[in-house]
Amino acid sequence: MRHPSFPRPRRLTLAALAASALVLTGCGAQLGDGGSSPAPAGSDAGLHGELPQSIKDSGVIRFAGDSHPPYRTVGPGGAVTGIDKDFQDALGRVLGVRTETVVVDSLPAALQGMLADRYDAFNGPVKVTAEREKQFDTVTWMTTRTSYVVPANPPAPIGRTDDLCGRRVAVVTASVVEEQLRRLSAFCERAGRGPVQSIGLADTNATLLAAQSGRAEAAGMTQAAAIDVTTQQKGVYTYVTQTPEQGATADKLALYVPKSAELGPVMQKAFEVLSRDGTYQQIMSRWGLSDVTVPAPQFNAGTPA
Repeated sequence: MRHPSFPRPRRLTLAALAASALVLTGCGAQLGDGGSSPAPAGSDAGLHGELPQSIKDSGVIRFAGDSHPPYRTVGPGGAVTGIDKDFQDALGRVLGVRTETVVVDSLPAALQGMLADRYDAFNGPVKVTAEREKQFDTVTWMTTRTSYVVPANPPAPIGRTDDLCGRRVAVVTASVVEEQLRRLSAFCERAGRGPVQSIGLADTNATLLAAQSGRAEAAGMTQAAAIDVTTQQKGVYTYVTQTPEQGATADKLALYVPKSAELGPVMQKAFEVLSRDGTYQQIMSRWGLSDVTVPAPQFNAGTPA
């Protein structure tokens, strides 16, 4: 005859095994994506799962950002506001991570810093080129033309872009505007009016200071930036916009991420989400950029298919 207490150890063993199974199941849920926590509420769980493991582990995407109003305005204490901040917040919401901006002094610093793994992304706006796409994936999110901001009441009137022939123009080194200025200068030479003298500087603020001080007679920048400057400082500046006859093109401007990080495809998908749900259009409209939107974000648009 069995002792009535004989089955008890078995029941305890089964209970212990069940508890162990629950613990292991919990660990499996956490370790299934490499030890990171589930996607935060309100994010796209699928896209969060596609993020590189290092970003899921840290929970943050590090953006490089130079001073380039209205895209990025660096305030007291390094606080950043502008179009870029709005897009970073929106991308972070979709991907379920925080975003932060590390202020750099130039475009080359942003590009080199990404290749050195100091930053994960740079939202530009940077012109898309096949040469740069050898090292970076790009997500085109706007187009632009080049404009030139001129202090009000200059010594010699500048009412059209070709009035800049033979003058000094400050531009950000290695920017799309620098290339456009070379085309304007070539136009001036063909017209027999003398080339434009380019003064390369670190950022947009430096180009405006050069124009204010008389070191340059105009500051070259994207049309969106020119609109912002003249709106924020009414009566202080005017601007003129380069025409196709003067070599202007509607350039594709993009977010850049290093190819080696494998972040580009998921960034493209996140921008597609923002385009579908209307967030992209709302941000562009808020900043007066409806004229330079794209119908849909484009991935690596500079490289032939």
